[in-house]
Amino acid sequence: MNKVFYWSPHLSNVATIKNVINSAKSIKKFNKNVSNISIIDAIGEWRDYLNDLKFENIDLIKLSNFNLKKYLPVNGFLKSRIVFFLIFLTKYFPLKKLLEKEKPDYLIIHLVTILPLILLLTYKSDTKFILRISGLPKLTFFRKFFWKLISKKIYLVTCPSKQTKFDLIKKKIFDEKKIKILFDPIIEPNLMRQKLKETLDNEIYNEKNYFLNIGRLTNQKNQKLLINAFAKIVPKKENLKLIIAGEGEEEENLIRQIKTLGLEKHVILPGYVKNIYPLINKSLAIICTSLWEDPGAVMVESAYLDKIVISSNCPNGPEEFLENGKAGYLFKNNDERDLIYTINNFFNDSDLNKKQKCLNAKKNSKNYTVFSHFKKINELLHLN
Repeated sequence: MNKVFYWSPHLSNVATIKNVINSAKSIKKFNKNVSNISIIDAIGEWRDYLNDLKFENIDLIKLSNFNLKKYLPVNGFLKSRIVFFLIFLTKYFPLKKLLEKEKPDYLIIHLVTILPLILLLTYKSDTKFILRISGLPKLTFFRKFFWKLISKKIYLVTCPSKQTKFDLIKKKIFDEKKIKILFDPIIEPNLMRQKLKETLDNEIYNEKNYFLNIGRLTNQKNQKLLINAFAKIVPKKENLKLIIAGEGEEEENLIRQIKTLGLEKHVILPGYVKNIYPLINKSLAIICTSLWEDPGAVMVESAYLDKIVISSNCPNGPEEFLENGKAGYLFKNNDERDLIYTINNFFNDSDLNKKQKCLNAKKNSKNYTVFSHFKKINELLHLN
C-alpha cells in the first residue's frame, strides 16, 4: 500500500490549490492501493479547506498547530520573499521529522519547492520526490544551478504542457527520461453541472452581451491591456460590456484606468466570484490576456463549456491548447492592436467556423478531467 504526500504552501487563492486537491482526490477515488493521501499544512494555509479535505477523505498533516498564515501579508513581491524565507527557516526541521517518521512513498512538490528539494539534497530518504512545474518557470542562474544539483536525486519532473517539457529538455538540467507531461486535474463534469444549476442571487449574473476575463488582478494577467483595447472597441459596440472577475494587487490601478478612460458603465469588476460557471456560460467569449500561462484553468473550463476563447499567444500553453488558432482565437502577446483586430475578427467570423473552434477546444479540454489526470499519475507513480 502506497503513501502519497503533497507539499504546496500558498498565501493567496491560486489555481494550484484546486489542482492539488483534485489530484489527491483522483488517487483517493480511483485507486484502492493507496493507503494514505495527505496534504502537508506548512503555515496554516490549508485549514480553510479542511471541510473539503475531510469530505474527500484526504488527510491534512499540520507541521505546527500555530496558524502563521493569519499574520502574514498576501500581496507584493517583497512580502512574498519574506514569507518564503520564513517558511524556509521555520519548517525545514518539522518537514524533515515528518518524512522520517511517516516515510511516504512519494512527495509531490508544487510551491516553495526549494525547502523539500534541499531536504532531498542533504539527507538520505527512500521517499521519491516529484517536482511539479506550474506555469512558466523563471530559470535564473541560481535555479538552474540548484536544479542541476538535485537532478540525479529527483524521481520525476512533471510539466503542464508539451512546450514546457520541450523547453526543459533543451536546458539539459534533468535527464530527459525523468521529464513527463501531466495535465492539471481541472475538469470535474458533475461539479460543473451542479454549479450551473445553482440558484444565483448576485446581480452580476443578470448581465448580458459581455466578454469575460477571469483571474487574479496582477501584472501577469495583464488586464490593463484588455481595458485599453476595450476602450477602442466600445464606441462601435455601445451595448458591449466587459466583466473582469478576480481580486489582486492591481485592483486600484485598474479602477483608476477604467475611470480615466470613461468606461465605468462598460467595465465591471465584481471581485472574486465563487461560482464562475454561469458567467462563463452566458458570455460572448472568454478573453485571456496573460503574459504567460500554462494554459490555465479558465481556458480549459471555458472550452469544456463550449465557449470561444480569445487568448494571447503567450508562453507556454495557449498556442498548444488552442492549436495555433484552430481551437480558438490567438493574438500577439501584449499587443493591443492585434487584440483589437482579433476581437473584431471574432465578431465577423461565421457561426460555422466558431462552432468548429469550440469542438476542437472541447476535445482538448477532456485531457484535463480529474479522471484523465488520475490515469496519467497512476501510470507515472506505478500505484497499482
